[in-house]
Amino acid sequence: MEVELAEVRDFLAAHPPFDSLPGTVLDELPTRCTLRYARRGSLVLRAGLTNDRLFVVRSGAVDITDGTRLVDRVGAGGCFGMSALIEKAPTRYDVTAIEDTLLITIPQPYVDDLLEQHEPVAVHFAATHRERLRSALGQLQQPQRGSAVFRTSVRDLLRVTPVTASPDVSITEAARAMAEAGVSSLLLMEHGRLVGILTDRDLRRRVLAAEVSPDRPVREVMTPDPVTVRADALALEVLLEMTGRNIHHLPVLDEHDAVAGLVTTTDLVRLERSNPVYLVTDLERQTDVEGVVRLAGRVPRIVDQLVQEDATAADIGRVTAALTDALTVRLIQIAEAELGPAPASWCWVALGSAAREELALAGDQDNAMVLADDADPSHPWWGMLAERVVAGLEACGRERCPGDVMATNPRWRTTARGWRREFGRWSHEPEPDAVLAAAIFYDMRPVHGDTALVTALRDDVVALGSRSELLLAYLTGQAARQRPPIGFFRGFVLEDAGEHRDTLDIKRGISAVVQIARVHALRAASPVLPTSERLAVARARGVLSAEAATDLIDAFELMSYLRLRHQAEQARQGLTPDNHLNPSTLGSLDRRHLRDAFQVVRSAQHWLTTRLPQVP
Repeated sequence: MEVELAEVRDFLAAHPPFDSLPGTVLDELPTRCTLRYARRGSLVLRAGLTNDRLFVVRSGAVDITDGTRLVDRVGAGGCFGMSALIEKAPTRYDVTAIEDTLLITIPQPYVDDLLEQHEPVAVHFAATHRERLRSALGQLQQPQRGSAVFRTSVRDLLRVTPVTASPDVSITEAARAMAEAGVSSLLLMEHGRLVGILTDRDLRRRVLAAEVSPDRPVREVMTPDPVTVRADALALEVLLEMTGRNIHHLPVLDEHDAVAGLVTTTDLVRLERSNPVYLVTDLERQTDVEGVVRLAGRVPRIVDQLVQEDATAADIGRVTAALTDALTVRLIQIAEAELGPAPASWCWVALGSAAREELALAGDQDNAMVLADDADPSHPWWGMLAERVVAGLEACGRERCPGDVMATNPRWRTTARGWRREFGRWSHEPEPDAVLAAAIFYDMRPVHGDTALVTALRDDVVALGSRSELLLAYLTGQAARQRPPIGFFRGFVLEDAGEHRDTLDIKRGISAVVQIARVHALRAASPVLPTSERLAVARARGVLSAEAATDLIDAFELMSYLRLRHQAEQARQGLTPDNHLNPSTLGSLDRRHLRDAFQVVRSAQHWLTTRLPQVP
């Protein structure tokens, strides 16, 4: 081997991913390479042009920029130009030499051979997407704090029907009406038209301080022709009106000038302070299903608000799950009030994404009941309560599970002993249906009732599942088959027919990460439920490399955030939220980062199929 070729070989052999190549491949590699010199300040690659080779920096350094933003700086031993080769598309970046730089270039056909025949090389280049994903998350979650809250419409602030009276009633009668209703203002109506408003402050200043007789008609002390606001106005307009006029009550009129409600400063304070907390408080006061359903209508707005206030997908998922728990608990309490006490100790459990606290706006219900071992599962109380709660959740916007994985199914409301039998069967005699069931029921979280029943049950069945190599092999095969919607050449795989034509189902990518994390957690006998925590457990126990776990966590967060942003926009437009994104509506950066995320998932699946036993 000539001296120059030997020098190139030794250089490549000292840097990843080429250091993983067999000696025979390393010996051949220099013969396929060429050298290129780039003077300081010269443009090596221009965005938008085609590129037919991989560049390895032999000496010097280059800057990779996306418009005005520095994406990466690559020094000796580093590579660039890989994305364009993989995508078979024009390069997306400008690459500029910031020093006099010597480059080793490898033509695309030989790079393709290396990727196909040497897994460490493919894994290495997939891993370079990690920093790009982190950058994408930072851009997606730019804070818009202070703008979203007050973009809420006034109509959405209306909570209760205002108390009204005739302006001809006495001041005493008006004050009594306010006291009985527990309100601080009274709207005075004449012939169906708003003619005045009386507030607590009016009673203090215009009646008590002025020593006006309480027998006088309220017309004499009311504020006539009060300032009003339209129902389609924004909360910001209400805030400005109240602040500018130093008033605390603002009647709201609809498009026909009829009174639609009343907004108070308290409503704005409640809006500014975390809505989820107040929604839970309001739920506790509801005495019927209709009230619970009405409050459930606030959930999409809360999610929208959180998306626009830079919350992470993980945080939004936890909030949404907490709100769904609160809805569920109140529905259970209302049902218990109607049916009487339960005949035995029991617990309502959430399954799937609700159990992992990764809820989005779209999706159906997955729930069950765990009964004490001395309970009679055939007692009618269980079925009647389950039907009331499931129907209530359906009215709140959570569709019934098409697979009937709900507490209304007698099979899924059994004793703890019965559940142990089911898990035992799934562990020892797994079949396709049993594997699907196991995947759902291993994600179980207590919501209401005797939580100790579920805690003890999970401790036993997680340990049982971790020892079942057959079940783990089935779950591994299932995780490897759940492909993200991306093709071999990094093109999105779109629906080609039906109502979702030309969209991609982002849930496929999200579900793939969920299943990969579940396999790793069960292998580690870990009881944790959130996907990111499961991947962290796998990293801590050395099952996954730190790099691979971080990549998957970032990819999961990015896909989940894009889905939530899509669903919040749909809810804002009055559409039913779904998981189908139209790539043409995404910006170029979002499309690129989504491809990177899907590629990370595919690399993790490839690792599963090559390292762990599986049943296809």
